[in-house]
Amino acid sequence: MPESASQHSLKRHLKARHIRLMALGSTIGVGLFLGSGSAISYAGPSILLGYILAGLVAFVVLRALGEMAVHQPVAGSFAQYANDYVSPLMGYMVGWSYWFYWMIVGIAEVTAVGIYMGIWFPEYPQWIWAISALMMMGLLNFVAVKLFGEIEFWFALIKVVAIVVMIAIGFSVILFGFTNGGIPVGFDNIWKHGGFFPKGLEGFLISIQMAMFAYIGIEMIGLSAGETESPEKTIPIAINSLIIRIIIFYVGALLVILAIYPWNEISHQGGSPFVAMFERLGLREAAGIVNFVVITAALSSCNAGIFSGGRLLLSLSKNGYAPQFLQKISISGVPKSAVFLTVLLSAIGTLLNYFVPEKAFLYLTSALTLVGLCVWIAILYTQICFRKKLRDSELQNLHFKCKFWPYSSYIATVFILLVIGLISFYEETRIGLYVGSTIFISLILFYYLLGLNKRN
Repeated sequence: MPESASQHSLKRHLKARHIRLMALGSTIGVGLFLGSGSAISYAGPSILLGYILAGLVAFVVLRALGEMAVHQPVAGSFAQYANDYVSPLMGYMVGWSYWFYWMIVGIAEVTAVGIYMGIWFPEYPQWIWAISALMMMGLLNFVAVKLFGEIEFWFALIKVVAIVVMIAIGFSVILFGFTNGGIPVGFDNIWKHGGFFPKGLEGFLISIQMAMFAYIGIEMIGLSAGETESPEKTIPIAINSLIIRIIIFYVGALLVILAIYPWNEISHQGGSPFVAMFERLGLREAAGIVNFVVITAALSSCNAGIFSGGRLLLSLSKNGYAPQFLQKISISGVPKSAVFLTVLLSAIGTLLNYFVPEKAFLYLTSALTLVGLCVWIAILYTQICFRKKLRDSELQNLHFKCKFWPYSSYIATVFILLVIGLISFYEETRIGLYVGSTIFISLILFYYLLGLNKRN
């Protein structure tokens, strides 16, 4: 007699190449292609230092997560670790907070798909593209985790190739004068328009907030540990390459833009600085290429959101914090009920986004920074508790230890808390603190009102 769907288990079908490209792709999103323009306009060239500092903190968070993921590769990853090593309440908070994060990201990303498809097909309403993108990514997630890995592999490859080509063209202009009559542009633009810190300390601090937001999402690698072949080998390779990815894809790309295009001419009113750079070089056809890359980046993020949301709901259900039917796993190893609910609620959210005022949706999006940073703090704190609960022999045998423990984890935690303080300091970002706090308070109230605290 065939086993029931609920008896099936997740499959370790994500290969090393999937994880490597997912790790690459997770650091390259719409934030780099579009959002970096706002960051440049606020901070000027000092944005480069902001991305480096934020990247170092992101690396510490990922190493802390990797230490636990290699030791205990499970679905749900850090939500499960928080439940096991800190407390059930922490596991519940981390799981539902991060699920909420990916839900809103998914809605935002498919909306972005609708906007940018509208550039090519203005006669069609935006919501058609948004819903179509969500349904397509949802169906792909239903088939098998291997297919998810393949889709992410190719989406990430498109983004990586696009960035590498853009950087190569940029350096050919800077060093050899390509499209500039053979006259090298050089790097003078980086410091001759008000210096490296033209907006002073305040502009630099704002840039750190934006850089931190750009990196939130890299922790998704930990969620894939339970479905990865040889996680003890694959996960460390993906994590250790993060610093190289940051230097190449963020610092390298922004260095090229700032050298070719004076920072004070880049508007923060939308638009991609990559498009602006290519238009300045007389390569206007690049706008269509960037538009295509941005769409693939948005689809990739939506795909990752559905994958992450499904695994988080599965973990929450197993711990008694979500309905039991969400534990059903298909014969191909997909948590089908959890994925279906994630897609369904995302679809409803996408339709609601069409009717509610634009600012309300933007306020929810701004809350993602706070939610994401709080998840990072939870990962670091969970790692500290994880270390304390291991025996000395287990500590000695950890296959993937976090560098400079415990100083790295404590310093990164303090840095993230300072960034959260900055979010509350500036009026334009403070609304995210209000919305994020409302989410956390509501989750705690539900935890006790529904009697979830009595299940353990």
